[in-house]
Amino acid sequence: MTTASAESARGLDHPSRDAIRVEAVLQALADPIRLRIVREIADRGELACGVLDLPVTKSTCTHHYRVLRESGVIRQRCVGTSRLNTLRKDDLDALFPGLLDGVLAARRD
Repeated sequence: MTTASAESARGLDHPSRDAIRVEAVLQALADPIRLRIVREIADRGELACGVLDLPVTKSTCTHHYRVLRESGVIRQRCVGTSRLNTLRKDDLDALFPGLLDGVLAARRD
């Protein structure tokens, strides 16, 4: 089974670069939990979903990662039973120059 078909079989559909829309990216980044996830990935590099201690239930955490993936902010890949997350910085920078850097540089409350 190829990587693409393995990801598809596990429900990990990612939008192509051309399908990423600024509205979806901004909506995904507007939530404080999702913004925290993105900042942690930006600061620490690739992270598994369960690494961060987030103040939400496991199902809500899964929802936040799905929103980030489906909006094109992160890419997930399966390794064993874990999903590893990376930022799609190259794609976002190509489509919306400076957007991600600006969001990440904003004051943290």
